[in-house]
Amino acid sequence: MFIDEVEIRAEAGKGGDGCVSFRREKHVPRGGPDGGDGGDGGSVVLVAREGMDNLAPLTQRALWKAENGRPGQGANRHGRSADDLLIFVPPGTVVYDAEHGHVLKDLARPGESVAAALGGKGGKGNSRFKSATNRAPRQFTPGDPGEARSLRLELKSIADVGLVGKPNAGKSTLLARLSHARPEIASYPFTTKQPHLGRVQVDYERTFVMADIPGLIEGASRGAGLGHEFLRHIQRAGIIVHLVEPAPADHTEPTENYRTIRAELKSHDPELLERPEIVAVTKADLPDAEHVRQRLAEQTGGEVLLISAVTGQGLNDLVGRIVAALEGDKPAW
Repeated sequence: MFIDEVEIRAEAGKGGDGCVSFRREKHVPRGGPDGGDGGDGGSVVLVAREGMDNLAPLTQRALWKAENGRPGQGANRHGRSADDLLIFVPPGTVVYDAEHGHVLKDLARPGESVAAALGGKGGKGNSRFKSATNRAPRQFTPGDPGEARSLRLELKSIADVGLVGKPNAGKSTLLARLSHARPEIASYPFTTKQPHLGRVQVDYERTFVMADIPGLIEGASRGAGLGHEFLRHIQRAGIIVHLVEPAPADHTEPTENYRTIRAELKSHDPELLERPEIVAVTKADLPDAEHVRQRLAEQTGGEVLLISAVTGQGLNDLVGRIVAALEGDKPAW
């Protein structure tokens, strides 16, 4: 099961209380205060881990609570500080404060982390309060409470290249042909129910990550079809490859489909239209494919490729254009 949005509760540990204690050794007539400090409570820390691509493991646990710090003891023994509670998430996870709605951190790269709830500081023992005028203090401070926060985690898949297009435009087939990804492929709409990532090996040194974004339809930015929840995954892509089917099963106009998808991208985030875009007509073996390619080129005023993920036609050219775009411009995100 693919989950790209989840809410959890993070509660940090309480700090240990300080200790009130006095030395009572036989041959020490002037014993004094020796109460130790309490240990710090554990924090709840989210860490982006390479290799994860799903938030589903976090759905099994609603409350993530770190341990409390241990209280101080006599003989100036400080309490043990609790270990931080680490929550591993996929790179590309945006961490929101669920109550106030602001972003705590965008964990875009593996290894990045954020302390979502800080542990409480340990209290002070009575030895901290000893002075020339207060030689037998009985004061101590309790440990501070840990922070508690409701979090909303939103995954935006990280890819160099994002494949967009109407359902059955050939995105999954292309991803499977160019990489080792194995998305579900069938001849009916909305085969893809979740984004799939695949690494394309260009040569010995160069690779790029391609994401298959579930098929979009008119109104997707307002929740139609599979809804706008998958549009967020295209926001990380530095380059957009727009696939156009020459003979849609629903008998819609291919060039109009191209404009429809562009309008949905703009409705979701106008900045997406500023990304480098490579347009390709798929299923080159169909009779109308070349005619559609020419019409699209005339209407867009740019180059339109003709490819077939089944026969391999035009794929080397497509990969070459992607590599040139990646090396020429850094991804916008």
